[in-house]
Amino acid sequence: MKIVCFGDSLTRGVSYLKGRVRIIKDNYPTFLQSFFNINEEETIVVNKGVFNDNSGLLINRLEKDVILENPNYVLINIGGNDCNFKWDEVAKFPEEVHEPIVPVADYVNNIKNIINQVKKYNITPIILTLPPLDPVRYYEFIASKYGHAVSHWISRCGGIEHWHGIYNRQLHKLIEQLNVPFIDVRTNLKKSGDLTQFISDDGIHLNAAGYQEMSKIIYQNLSRVNGQQAPLLED
Repeated sequence: MKIVCFGDSLTRGVSYLKGRVRIIKDNYPTFLQSFFNINEEETIVVNKGVFNDNSGLLINRLEKDVILENPNYVLINIGGNDCNFKWDEVAKFPEEVHEPIVPVADYVNNIKNIINQVKKYNITPIILTLPPLDPVRYYEFIASKYGHAVSHWISRCGGIEHWHGIYNRQLHKLIEQLNVPFIDVRTNLKKSGDLTQFISDDGIHLNAAGYQEMSKIIYQNLSRVNGQQAPLLED
């Protein structure tokens, strides 16, 4: 079996540690591969995550990074950059109206396009819901880069968790509409314990513990998608 993990920095393995953005080797595709290896399952996991990608950019590399890889499954995890904002513009013009980088209708259409395209090649798409974030730490991170003018705009228009929730709910609606397999990473991570222990200092990326927990959730739910009993994983 071959699985392509297709997404943005949360797939690539980006974390924010000691004031720096880092790509860490302890990412969710690496952990996922290790779980298959532990249980002696012949599975190849390919990491096709790209920092700062959004759903539109995923379409641009869909053929090269997914279709030509010819996997059995593609795990699609995207949306955090779609619902984000150009914070430098927000800070410069905090009284003006600002739209997310990819409007929600375009986001939904892009995901639908990806699903339909991979199905044509007998690749099973599995949608991952948006992992949760820590809004307080994210605000602190954004304010440290762009100044506190962004706080004024956020107080009027809603913070990133507001938009994050909107996009995630629209993703759920699309999943139901298309009856496509999915794994609810968001809900399961929230149930896994103290989120502050899973999220890095910027409030939006995961740390190694978060990526490990995310991969456990995916691994055990992949068995459900396959119609098999989930193997036990030791803590």
